[in-house]
Amino acid sequence: MASAPPAPRASQPLPFASPEQLDPQLQDFLEQASRQLCSWLGSASQRSPLPGLSVLPGVEPALEGLEPAALLADLQLVMDGAYNPNHPGALAHLDPPPLAASVAADLICAGLNNNLLAEELSPSLTRLERSLTAWLAEQLGLPAGSGGVAASGGTLSNLMALVTARRCRGLATRADAVVLASADAHVSLAKALAVMGLPAAALHAIPVDHEGRLDPAALELELDQLAQTGTPVIAVVATAGTTVRGAVDPLLPLASICRKRELWLHVDGAIGAVFGLVAGHRFRVAGLEQADSITINPQKLLGITKTSSLLLLARPQCLAEAFHTGLPYMEPSWGNGHGGETGLQGTRPAEILKLWLGLRQLGLEGIEAVLDGAIQRRRQLAALLEASGRLQLRGGSFHLLAFTPQGLDAAAAECWSQHTRQRLLQEHLMLSRPLYAGRHHLKAVLGNPHTRSSHLDSLARLVQLSLDELP
Repeated sequence: MASAPPAPRASQPLPFASPEQLDPQLQDFLEQASRQLCSWLGSASQRSPLPGLSVLPGVEPALEGLEPAALLADLQLVMDGAYNPNHPGALAHLDPPPLAASVAADLICAGLNNNLLAEELSPSLTRLERSLTAWLAEQLGLPAGSGGVAASGGTLSNLMALVTARRCRGLATRADAVVLASADAHVSLAKALAVMGLPAAALHAIPVDHEGRLDPAALELELDQLAQTGTPVIAVVATAGTTVRGAVDPLLPLASICRKRELWLHVDGAIGAVFGLVAGHRFRVAGLEQADSITINPQKLLGITKTSSLLLLARPQCLAEAFHTGLPYMEPSWGNGHGGETGLQGTRPAEILKLWLGLRQLGLEGIEAVLDGAIQRRRQLAALLEASGRLQLRGGSFHLLAFTPQGLDAAAAECWSQHTRQRLLQEHLMLSRPLYAGRHHLKAVLGNPHTRSSHLDSLARLVQLSLDELP
Protein backbone atom coordinates (compact mmCIF):
# COMPACT_ATOMS: atom_id res chain seq x y z
CA MET A 1 0.00 0.00 0.00
CA ALA A 2 1.21 3.48 -0.79
CA SER A 3 1.99 5.47 2.30
CA ALA A 4 0.02 8.62 2.97
CA PRO A 5 1.85 11.90 2.42
CA PRO A 6 3.03 13.53 5.61
CA ALA A 7 0.74 16.12 7.08
CA PRO A 8 1.97 19.69 6.54
CA ARG A 9 3.74 21.14 9.54
CA ALA A 10 2.22 24.14 11.21
CA SER A 11 4.66 27.03 11.13
CA GLN A 12 4.82 30.73 11.66
CA PRO A 13 4.92 33.00 8.62
CA LEU A 14 8.42 33.44 7.26
CA PRO A 15 10.09 36.64 8.51
CA PHE A 16 10.00 38.68 5.33
CA ALA A 17 8.53 42.17 5.15
CA SER A 18 5.02 42.37 3.78
CA PRO A 19 4.81 43.75 0.23
CA GLU A 20 1.24 44.93 0.79
CA GLN A 21 1.31 47.01 3.95
CA LEU A 22 3.54 48.44 6.62
CA ASP A 23 4.96 45.58 8.64
CA PRO A 24 4.69 46.59 12.31
CA GLN A 25 6.88 43.69 13.46
CA LEU A 26 9.68 44.72 11.12
CA GLN A 27 9.37 48.35 12.14
CA ASP A 28 9.50 47.44 15.83
CA PHE A 29 12.46 45.12 15.30
CA LEU A 30 14.45 47.76 13.42
CA GLU A 31 13.60 50.44 15.95
CA GLN A 32 14.80 48.23 18.80
CA ALA A 33 17.98 47.37 16.91
CA SER A 34 18.51 51.07 16.22
CA ARG A 35 18.13 51.93 19.89
CA GLN A 36 20.57 49.18 20.75
CA LEU A 37 23.13 50.54 18.29
CA CYS A 38 22.63 54.13 19.44
CA SER A 39 23.13 53.04 23.03
CA TRP A 40 26.35 51.23 22.09
CA LEU A 41 27.68 54.26 20.23
CA GLY A 42 26.57 56.66 22.96
CA SER A 43 28.34 54.71 25.70
CA ALA A 44 31.58 54.28 23.78
CA SER A 45 33.70 56.41 26.12
CA GLN A 46 32.72 54.15 29.05
CA ARG A 47 34.45 51.15 27.45
CA SER A 48 37.97 50.58 26.18
CA PRO A 49 38.59 50.91 22.45
CA LEU A 50 39.74 47.30 22.54
CA PRO A 51 37.34 45.00 24.40
CA GLY A 52 38.81 42.83 27.10
CA LEU A 53 36.87 39.77 25.96
CA SER A 54 35.64 38.52 22.61
CA VAL A 55 32.25 36.88 23.15
CA LEU A 56 30.63 34.49 20.70
CA PRO A 57 26.95 33.53 20.90
CA GLY A 58 25.56 30.33 19.47
CA VAL A 59 26.54 29.94 15.82
CA GLU A 60 24.32 27.21 14.41
CA PRO A 61 20.62 27.93 13.73
CA ALA A 62 18.15 26.18 16.01
CA LEU A 63 15.39 23.98 14.65
CA GLU A 64 12.95 26.86 15.00
CA GLY A 65 13.86 30.44 14.26
CA LEU A 66 14.52 32.81 17.15
CA GLU A 67 12.16 35.52 18.24
CA PRO A 68 13.26 39.19 17.90
CA ALA A 69 14.19 39.51 21.59
CA ALA A 70 16.54 36.54 21.37
CA LEU A 71 18.07 37.83 18.14
CA LEU A 72 18.71 41.23 19.72
CA ALA A 73 20.29 39.58 22.75
CA ASP A 74 22.66 37.67 20.49
CA LEU A 75 23.45 40.90 18.67
CA GLN A 76 24.30 42.55 21.97
CA LEU A 77 26.79 39.80 22.78
CA VAL A 78 28.62 40.43 19.52
CA MET A 79 28.52 44.19 20.07
CA ASP A 80 29.95 43.81 23.57
CA GLY A 81 33.02 42.12 22.10
CA ALA A 82 33.45 44.46 19.14
CA TYR A 83 36.21 46.97 18.49
CA ASN A 84 35.02 50.40 19.61
CA PRO A 85 35.96 53.09 17.03
CA ASN A 86 33.64 55.69 18.56
CA HIS A 87 35.90 55.92 21.65
CA PRO A 88 38.01 59.13 21.72
CA GLY A 89 41.09 57.02 22.45
CA ALA A 90 40.71 54.82 19.38
CA LEU A 91 43.85 56.01 17.62
CA ALA A 92 45.40 52.79 16.39
CA HIS A 93 44.13 52.38 12.86
CA LEU A 94 42.49 54.01 9.87
CA ASP A 95 39.02 53.20 11.19
CA PRO A 96 37.19 56.35 12.31
CA PRO A 97 33.78 56.55 13.96
CA PRO A 98 30.87 56.08 11.54
CA LEU A 99 29.11 59.07 10.06
CA ALA A 100 25.42 59.21 10.98
CA ALA A 101 24.08 59.49 7.43
CA SER A 102 26.33 56.66 6.30
CA VAL A 103 24.94 54.40 9.02
CA ALA A 104 21.39 55.21 7.90
CA ALA A 105 22.26 54.67 4.24
CA ASP A 106 23.79 51.29 5.08
CA LEU A 107 20.44 50.24 6.53
CA ILE A 108 18.56 51.49 3.47
CA CYS A 109 21.07 49.74 1.20
CA ALA A 110 20.36 46.46 2.96
CA GLY A 111 16.61 46.99 2.80
CA LEU A 112 16.60 47.86 -0.90
CA ASN A 113 18.80 44.83 -1.60
CA ASN A 114 19.53 46.10 -5.10
CA ASN A 115 22.34 44.57 -7.12
CA LEU A 116 24.73 46.72 -9.13
CA LEU A 117 25.51 43.75 -11.34
CA ALA A 118 23.03 45.05 -13.92
CA GLU A 119 21.00 48.18 -14.56
CA GLU A 120 17.59 46.57 -14.28
CA LEU A 121 18.56 45.30 -10.81
CA SER A 122 19.57 48.79 -9.60
CA PRO A 123 18.33 51.43 -12.05
CA SER A 124 18.66 54.61 -10.01
CA LEU A 125 21.63 53.37 -7.98
CA THR A 126 23.61 52.49 -11.10
CA ARG A 127 23.15 56.07 -12.33
CA LEU A 128 24.07 57.37 -8.89
CA GLU A 129 27.33 55.43 -8.88
CA ARG A 130 28.29 56.65 -12.35
CA SER A 131 27.50 60.25 -11.49
CA LEU A 132 29.23 60.26 -8.11
CA THR A 133 32.39 58.53 -9.32
CA ALA A 134 32.55 61.04 -12.19
CA TRP A 135 32.20 63.93 -9.73
CA LEU A 136 34.86 62.51 -7.41
CA ALA A 137 37.28 61.97 -10.29
CA GLU A 138 36.86 65.50 -11.60
CA GLN A 139 37.06 66.91 -8.04
CA LEU A 140 40.49 65.28 -7.76
CA GLY A 141 41.52 66.93 -11.02
CA LEU A 142 41.11 64.10 -13.51
CA PRO A 143 39.90 65.23 -16.94
CA ALA A 144 36.31 65.56 -18.05
CA GLY A 145 34.84 62.18 -18.85
CA SER A 146 36.74 60.45 -16.08
CA GLY A 147 34.99 58.09 -13.69
CA GLY A 148 35.27 54.72 -12.05
CA VAL A 149 33.68 52.11 -9.88
CA ALA A 150 33.11 51.41 -6.18
CA ALA A 151 34.98 48.46 -4.73
CA SER A 152 35.13 46.36 -1.61
CA GLY A 153 38.30 47.88 -0.15
CA GLY A 154 41.54 49.38 -1.43
CA THR A 155 43.08 45.98 -2.08
CA LEU A 156 40.46 45.29 -4.73
CA SER A 157 40.77 48.80 -6.15
CA ASN A 158 44.52 48.36 -6.56
CA LEU A 159 44.05 44.93 -8.13
CA MET A 160 41.55 46.25 -10.68
CA ALA A 161 43.87 49.16 -11.48
CA LEU A 162 46.78 46.85 -12.28
CA VAL A 163 44.64 44.41 -14.28
CA THR A 164 43.28 47.36 -16.28
CA ALA A 165 46.76 48.78 -16.86
CA ARG A 166 48.06 45.38 -17.96
CA ARG A 167 45.30 44.89 -20.49
CA CYS A 168 45.30 48.49 -21.68
CA ARG A 169 49.03 48.27 -22.37
CA GLY A 170 48.68 44.98 -24.26
CA LEU A 171 50.60 42.97 -21.68
CA ALA A 172 47.91 40.51 -20.62
CA THR A 173 49.90 37.54 -21.94
CA ARG A 174 53.35 38.73 -20.88
CA ALA A 175 54.50 36.65 -17.93
CA ASP A 176 57.67 38.77 -17.60
CA ALA A 177 55.85 42.09 -17.05
CA VAL A 178 56.62 44.00 -13.84
CA VAL A 179 55.22 46.68 -11.55
CA LEU A 180 57.35 49.34 -9.86
CA ALA A 181 56.46 50.86 -6.50
CA SER A 182 58.22 52.25 -3.44
CA ALA A 183 59.72 50.02 -0.78
CA ASP A 184 57.01 51.34 1.57
CA ALA A 185 54.09 50.60 -0.79
CA HIS A 186 51.09 48.70 0.54
CA VAL A 187 51.07 44.90 0.71
CA SER A 188 47.99 44.83 -1.51
CA LEU A 189 50.25 45.26 -4.54
CA ALA A 190 51.99 41.95 -3.83
CA LYS A 191 48.58 40.31 -3.46
CA ALA A 192 47.46 41.80 -6.77
CA LEU A 193 50.43 40.37 -8.66
CA ALA A 194 49.84 36.95 -7.10
CA VAL A 195 46.21 37.02 -8.28
CA MET A 196 47.40 38.12 -11.72
CA GLY A 197 49.61 35.05 -11.94
CA LEU A 198 52.90 36.95 -11.71
CA PRO A 199 55.80 35.94 -9.47
CA ALA A 200 56.67 37.89 -6.34
CA ALA A 201 59.78 39.17 -8.12
CA ALA A 202 57.54 41.05 -10.57
CA LEU A 203 57.07 43.74 -7.92
CA HIS A 204 60.17 45.93 -8.03
CA ALA A 205 60.67 47.89 -4.82
CA ILE A 206 62.22 51.30 -5.42
CA PRO A 207 64.19 52.87 -2.53
CA VAL A 208 62.69 55.72 -0.52
CA ASP A 209 64.33 58.87 0.81
CA HIS A 210 64.70 59.87 4.47
CA GLU A 211 61.04 61.00 4.50
CA GLY A 212 59.73 57.71 3.16
CA ARG A 213 59.05 58.94 -0.39
CA LEU A 214 59.90 57.05 -3.55
CA ASP A 215 63.17 58.30 -5.06
CA PRO A 216 62.55 59.47 -8.68
CA ALA A 217 66.23 59.09 -9.61
CA ALA A 218 66.22 55.49 -8.42
CA LEU A 219 63.02 54.89 -10.40
CA GLU A 220 64.61 56.25 -13.59
CA LEU A 221 67.65 54.05 -13.07
CA GLU A 222 65.47 50.97 -12.64
CA LEU A 223 63.42 51.85 -15.72
CA ASP A 224 66.60 52.25 -17.78
CA GLN A 225 67.76 48.80 -16.73
CA LEU A 226 64.39 47.26 -17.57
CA ALA A 227 64.42 48.92 -20.99
CA GLN A 228 67.84 47.46 -21.70
CA THR A 229 66.58 43.94 -21.00
CA GLY A 230 63.28 44.46 -22.84
CA THR A 231 61.22 43.88 -19.71
CA PRO A 232 57.73 45.37 -20.07
CA VAL A 233 56.28 47.56 -17.32
CA ILE A 234 52.62 47.24 -16.39
CA ALA A 235 52.55 50.35 -14.22
CA VAL A 236 54.40 52.61 -11.85
CA VAL A 237 52.52 52.81 -8.55
CA ALA A 238 52.91 55.95 -6.46
CA THR A 239 51.60 56.04 -2.90
CA ALA A 240 49.75 59.03 -1.49
CA GLY A 241 49.94 58.10 2.17
CA THR A 242 52.13 55.15 3.17
CA THR A 243 50.79 52.84 5.83
CA VAL A 244 53.10 53.65 8.73
CA ARG A 245 54.12 57.26 8.31
CA GLY A 246 51.71 58.68 5.74
CA ALA A 247 54.41 59.70 3.27
CA VAL A 248 53.44 60.95 -0.18
CA ASP A 249 55.58 59.98 -3.13
CA PRO A 250 56.59 62.95 -5.37
CA LEU A 251 53.63 62.71 -7.70
CA LEU A 252 54.53 65.46 -10.16
CA PRO A 253 58.06 64.17 -10.92
CA LEU A 254 56.74 60.61 -11.16
CA ALA A 255 53.98 61.72 -13.54
CA SER A 256 56.59 63.46 -15.70
CA ILE A 257 58.68 60.29 -15.84
CA CYS A 258 55.66 58.18 -16.79
CA ARG A 259 54.54 60.59 -19.50
CA LYS A 260 58.02 60.70 -21.00
CA ARG A 261 58.22 56.91 -21.10
CA GLU A 262 54.52 56.34 -21.92
CA LEU A 263 53.90 54.35 -18.75
CA TRP A 264 50.73 53.92 -16.72
CA LEU A 265 50.78 55.80 -13.41
CA HIS A 266 48.53 54.43 -10.69
CA VAL A 267 48.28 56.32 -7.40
CA ASP A 268 47.38 54.29 -4.34
CA GLY A 269 45.65 57.11 -2.49
CA ALA A 270 43.69 54.87 -0.14
CA ILE A 271 44.89 57.01 2.77
CA GLY A 272 45.56 60.40 1.28
CA ALA A 273 43.50 60.97 -1.86
CA VAL A 274 40.58 62.37 0.17
CA PHE A 275 42.77 65.41 0.87
CA GLY A 276 42.42 66.27 -2.81
CA LEU A 277 38.67 66.78 -2.49
CA VAL A 278 38.93 70.31 -1.05
CA ALA A 279 41.04 73.23 -2.18
CA GLY A 280 42.58 73.93 1.22
CA HIS A 281 44.37 70.56 1.34
CA ARG A 282 44.91 69.78 -2.34
CA PHE A 283 48.57 70.83 -2.14
CA ARG A 284 49.25 67.73 -0.05
CA VAL A 285 48.61 65.52 -3.08
CA ALA A 286 49.82 67.84 -5.84
CA GLY A 287 50.12 65.86 -9.05
CA LEU A 288 47.29 63.46 -8.24
CA GLU A 289 45.45 64.81 -11.25
CA GLN A 290 48.20 63.47 -13.53
CA ALA A 291 47.44 59.83 -12.69
CA ASP A 292 45.90 57.31 -15.04
CA SER A 293 44.13 55.68 -12.11
CA ILE A 294 43.59 56.45 -8.42
CA THR A 295 42.50 54.40 -5.44
CA ILE A 296 40.60 56.44 -2.85
CA ASN A 297 39.09 55.14 0.41
CA PRO A 298 36.64 57.57 2.06
CA GLN A 299 36.15 54.96 4.81
CA LYS A 300 39.60 55.67 6.24
CA LEU A 301 38.99 59.24 7.40
CA LEU A 302 35.58 60.65 6.42
CA GLY A 303 33.58 58.16 8.50
CA ILE A 304 31.88 56.44 5.59
CA THR A 305 30.91 53.00 6.83
CA LYS A 306 32.79 50.01 5.46
CA THR A 307 33.35 49.28 2.81
CA SER A 308 33.90 52.41 0.80
CA SER A 309 36.72 52.33 -1.71
CA LEU A 310 36.72 53.50 -5.30
CA LEU A 311 38.90 53.09 -8.34
CA LEU A 312 38.87 56.26 -10.44
CA LEU A 313 40.31 56.47 -13.95
CA ALA A 314 41.09 59.22 -16.40
CA ARG A 315 39.77 56.88 -19.10
CA PRO A 316 37.07 54.75 -17.48
CA GLN A 317 36.43 52.97 -20.75
CA CYS A 318 39.69 51.08 -20.10
CA LEU A 319 38.04 49.52 -17.06
CA ALA A 320 35.14 48.24 -19.13
CA GLU A 321 37.50 46.94 -21.80
CA ALA A 322 39.43 44.99 -19.18
CA PHE A 323 36.42 43.31 -17.57
CA HIS A 324 33.76 43.15 -20.30
CA THR A 325 32.09 39.76 -20.71
CA GLY A 326 28.76 40.68 -22.29
CA LEU A 327 26.62 39.34 -19.40
CA PRO A 328 24.60 37.22 -21.87
CA TYR A 329 22.09 36.24 -19.19
CA MET A 330 21.00 39.86 -18.59
CA GLU A 331 18.96 42.30 -20.66
CA PRO A 332 21.13 44.71 -22.64
CA SER A 333 22.28 47.85 -20.88
CA TRP A 334 20.35 51.00 -21.71
CA GLY A 335 23.05 53.30 -20.32
CA ASN A 336 26.81 53.04 -20.30
CA GLY A 337 27.09 49.36 -19.45
CA HIS A 338 26.18 47.11 -16.56
CA GLY A 339 28.00 47.45 -13.25
CA GLY A 340 29.22 43.88 -13.56
CA GLU A 341 31.05 44.93 -16.72
CA THR A 342 33.02 47.76 -15.14
CA GLY A 343 35.11 45.90 -12.62
CA LEU A 344 35.98 42.54 -11.17
CA GLN A 345 32.95 42.17 -8.91
CA GLY A 346 29.66 40.89 -10.26
CA THR A 347 27.05 41.03 -7.56
CA ARG A 348 27.54 44.24 -5.58
CA PRO A 349 25.37 45.96 -2.99
CA ALA A 350 24.64 49.64 -3.43
CA GLU A 351 27.52 50.75 -1.21
CA ILE A 352 27.66 53.98 -3.17
CA LEU A 353 24.52 55.02 -1.25
CA LYS A 354 26.35 55.47 2.07
CA LEU A 355 29.15 57.43 0.40
CA TRP A 356 26.70 59.69 -1.43
CA LEU A 357 24.55 60.37 1.64
CA GLY A 358 27.59 60.80 3.91
CA LEU A 359 29.19 63.35 1.60
CA ARG A 360 25.88 65.17 1.31
CA GLN A 361 25.63 65.33 5.09
CA LEU A 362 29.17 66.67 5.49
CA GLY A 363 29.23 69.08 2.57
CA LEU A 364 32.52 70.44 1.30
CA GLU A 365 32.92 72.55 4.42
CA GLY A 366 32.38 69.51 6.61
CA ILE A 367 34.91 67.48 4.63
CA GLU A 368 37.44 70.26 5.08
CA ALA A 369 36.68 70.44 8.80
CA VAL A 370 37.34 66.71 9.17
CA LEU A 371 40.67 67.08 7.36
CA ASP A 372 41.61 70.23 9.31
CA GLY A 373 40.95 68.50 12.61
CA ALA A 374 43.01 65.45 11.70
CA ILE A 375 46.01 67.56 10.68
CA GLN A 376 45.74 69.74 13.78
CA ARG A 377 45.72 66.71 16.10
CA ARG A 378 48.78 65.27 14.37
CA ARG A 379 50.62 68.57 14.75
CA GLN A 380 49.69 68.83 18.42
CA LEU A 381 50.80 65.31 19.23
CA ALA A 382 54.04 65.75 17.30
CA ALA A 383 54.84 68.89 19.28
CA LEU A 384 54.13 67.11 22.58
CA LEU A 385 56.29 64.12 21.71
CA GLU A 386 59.14 66.20 20.27
CA ALA A 387 59.46 67.95 23.62
CA SER A 388 60.98 64.83 25.15
CA GLY A 389 63.95 64.98 22.78
CA ARG A 390 64.22 61.20 23.00
CA LEU A 391 61.93 59.97 20.24
CA GLN A 392 62.44 59.39 16.56
CA LEU A 393 59.25 60.64 14.91
CA ARG A 394 58.15 59.48 11.48
CA GLY A 395 55.33 61.44 9.90
CA GLY A 396 54.24 62.91 6.61
CA SER A 397 51.66 65.23 5.11
CA PHE A 398 48.63 63.65 6.70
CA HIS A 399 47.34 62.51 10.09
CA LEU A 400 49.63 59.56 10.83
CA LEU A 401 52.50 59.71 13.30
CA ALA A 402 54.83 56.84 14.23
CA PHE A 403 57.54 57.05 16.87
CA THR A 404 60.13 54.97 18.69
CA PRO A 405 62.88 55.81 21.21
CA GLN A 406 66.20 56.85 19.74
CA GLY A 407 69.16 54.58 20.28
CA LEU A 408 67.32 51.34 21.03
CA ASP A 409 68.15 48.14 19.20
CA ALA A 410 65.40 46.04 17.63
CA ALA A 411 64.81 43.85 20.68
CA ALA A 412 64.67 46.78 23.09
CA ALA A 413 62.33 48.71 20.78
CA GLU A 414 59.99 45.74 20.60
CA CYS A 415 59.92 45.42 24.39
CA TRP A 416 59.35 49.16 24.86
CA SER A 417 56.53 49.25 22.30
CA GLN A 418 54.74 46.29 23.90
CA HIS A 419 55.01 47.71 27.41
CA THR A 420 53.97 51.23 26.39
CA ARG A 421 51.01 50.05 24.30
CA GLN A 422 49.69 48.09 27.30
CA ARG A 423 50.13 51.09 29.57
CA LEU A 424 48.19 53.22 27.11
CA LEU A 425 45.42 50.64 26.79
CA GLN A 426 44.96 50.67 30.54
CA GLU A 427 44.05 54.34 30.15
CA HIS A 428 41.77 53.58 27.17
CA LEU A 429 44.22 54.97 24.62
CA MET A 430 44.84 52.57 21.75
CA LEU A 431 47.82 52.88 19.39
CA SER A 432 49.10 50.29 16.93
CA ARG A 433 52.57 48.76 16.96
CA PRO A 434 53.96 48.46 13.41
CA LEU A 435 57.38 47.09 12.51
CA TYR A 436 59.11 49.68 10.34
CA ALA A 437 62.73 50.08 9.22
CA GLY A 438 63.73 47.11 11.37
CA ARG A 439 62.27 48.39 14.64
CA HIS A 440 58.87 48.41 16.31
CA HIS A 441 57.15 51.78 16.57
CA LEU A 442 53.99 53.04 18.13
CA LYS A 443 51.65 54.65 15.63
CA ALA A 444 48.85 57.13 16.21
CA VAL A 445 46.19 57.75 13.57
CA LEU A 446 44.70 61.14 14.42
CA GLY A 447 41.53 60.90 12.35
CA ASN A 448 39.12 60.43 15.26
CA PRO A 449 37.02 63.61 15.58
CA HIS A 450 36.16 62.74 19.20
CA THR A 451 39.80 62.95 20.32
CA ARG A 452 40.48 66.10 22.36
CA SER A 453 43.61 67.88 23.48
CA SER A 454 43.26 66.26 26.90
CA HIS A 455 43.54 62.81 25.34
CA LEU A 456 46.70 63.80 23.49
CA ASP A 457 48.15 65.32 26.66
CA SER A 458 47.51 62.04 28.51
CA LEU A 459 49.03 60.05 25.67
CA ALA A 460 52.21 62.15 25.68
CA ARG A 461 52.44 61.96 29.47
CA LEU A 462 52.24 58.16 29.47
CA VAL A 463 54.81 57.90 26.70
CA GLN A 464 57.13 60.14 28.70
CA LEU A 465 56.72 57.88 31.74
CA SER A 466 57.74 54.90 29.63
CA LEU A 467 60.79 56.79 28.37
CA ASP A 468 61.79 57.69 31.91
CA GLU A 469 61.85 53.99 32.79
CA LEU A 470 64.35 53.15 30.07
CA PRO A 471 67.87 52.39 31.27
